[in-house]
Amino acid sequence: MGDSFSATPMNHVPPRGRSPAAWIGLLLWMLVGTGLRLWGLADKPLWTDEFATLVFSLGHSFQTVPLNQVISLDALLAPVQQPPNSASQVITNLLSESNHPPLYFVLTHLWLRLWTGLGGQSTLVVGVRSLSVLFGVLAIPATYSLAWMASRSQRVAHFAAGLMTLSPFAVYLSQEARHYTLPILWILASLALWLQAVRSLQGQHRFTIPEVAAWISVNTLGIATHYFFTLTLLAEAIALLIVAIAWRSNLQRSALWRILAAIVGTAAGGAVWLPWLLGAHDSELTRWIYQGDRSGLGWLDPLGQAIAGWITMLYLLPIQAASTAVVIGSALGLVGLTIWTIWLLGSSRSGLVQGRGTATPAHPPSSGQAFVLLVAIAVLIFLGITYGLGMDLTSAFRYNFVYFPAVLVAIAIWVEQSDRPVTRWGLSRPALMMLMAALLGSLTVVTNLGYQKTHRPDRVVDAIYAQVPAQAPAPETLVAIAHRTHGQTGRLMAIAWDIQERYPVSATGRPAPQFLLAHQQQPIDAANRLDDVLSDRPRPLQLWLINMQTVPPRRLEAVLDDQTCLPIQDAASVDGYRYQPFECR
Repeated sequence: MGDSFSATPMNHVPPRGRSPAAWIGLLLWMLVGTGLRLWGLADKPLWTDEFATLVFSLGHSFQTVPLNQVISLDALLAPVQQPPNSASQVITNLLSESNHPPLYFVLTHLWLRLWTGLGGQSTLVVGVRSLSVLFGVLAIPATYSLAWMASRSQRVAHFAAGLMTLSPFAVYLSQEARHYTLPILWILASLALWLQAVRSLQGQHRFTIPEVAAWISVNTLGIATHYFFTLTLLAEAIALLIVAIAWRSNLQRSALWRILAAIVGTAAGGAVWLPWLLGAHDSELTRWIYQGDRSGLGWLDPLGQAIAGWITMLYLLPIQAASTAVVIGSALGLVGLTIWTIWLLGSSRSGLVQGRGTATPAHPPSSGQAFVLLVAIAVLIFLGITYGLGMDLTSAFRYNFVYFPAVLVAIAIWVEQSDRPVTRWGLSRPALMMLMAALLGSLTVVTNLGYQKTHRPDRVVDAIYAQVPAQAPAPETLVAIAHRTHGQTGRLMAIAWDIQERYPVSATGRPAPQFLLAHQQQPIDAANRLDDVLSDRPRPLQLWLINMQTVPPRRLEAVLDDQTCLPIQDAASVDGYRYQPFECR
């Protein structure tokens, strides 16, 4: 097997790298990946963040939705049902109302124009999510290429491509109408150039000016897609610094200057977004990620969340099934798979040092060691931000996209560059077992038994329509939410969208609910707005209060008492929603 940290120029690929069997195998991975990512693409409900993607990518604004007054379902959904505006309006609205850079939203704007007028709501859902599918599928050959560059092994490259194809985490991100699969592509490209930079420090590769320019361009595009891409760059920079210090006796000065030029160029390209990035730090939209003071076992929560996120990069079982027995069995199965994988990696240590032995000043690190170093640094950055700054990056698994591609390539090198015998499928038996377990995980995702949407508006809608009286006429229904940002507007939009999709007036004979966004600059404001609105509504009235936890309970109770609104049932909670119905007489 070839040297895992080969000095072979990166533009030279041995003939076996272009063999028909290799290309056919990669094509099969892409076909499987496409099928998994398109499976049930429109079946899961749109949630708050996906509505943000839709509204901003269409060039519209959340500020056109009226606050503090009763509005119809059509008025609430107007920003996602009107024709698209211009791309410049996409950028203007996004930068003024949100905390994300615009590249993904502009691309989605152009993509959605291809879907305009092709059908109804389901077609629009497929349209807005399918761009993530496209980027997710493209990540498969990109992962193959990076793994091949790192190892010069078809076995490693195909295993890495298979992991990207079948990873439950990758499939989940590919079915989200959000900006995660596009930065994964930028990360894969940036890692390829980072690997060249690492090699150039020891004279094993000449880091060229075009590579410097390409690295700057990729990094700038990555920052313009998602600000968390900067965490990938930080991990790359720290890893380069460690390599430069540890092997300084053989350091190539010319390579160092070109790497510094790439760093300066990347900083200049990313500085464009600095004003918005600083504003996002103290934005109302990001306050959910800041955790209060921890005590006792609460200090272990981020570690548990981090470990759970790492597991889903490879494996997932039906932990969100309706059956408790299935959930418990799935949890135990994941524990077993995790223990087996740790044992497997422990017995595959030779894969990390193939052809080099232990890294010393005389022997630079292998590619596998370099990727493991990068992943370790990225994890420490996440934990440092979580514990040091109070921003719990582990609470949202989707943020692991920052180092996810590096994890897959490191595991592929770790497992398949060892001396295990190869099966007739071209991979070792443990690698095939990992891929089969990953396939079960991706099937769990597409069948909605795991990685369900972050918010579940469909559950709220089912609860609302379960209260439909057996006899007509049904009372007017008002759904009210305490409003602070467009996050709450998106939550109500998700409810309205699901009602329009599954409970249209033509099918139920019941008028659609009306909606109230009770804005609160101060906690008591939402209760006062609700009081004003209820005073003018006809009775009987069925009132559904959504996410009113931030409203002072005594003031809210006083309003409901004054308006003779009695609870129909106790408050209930599902992902993203806490709701309670009342009958106002």
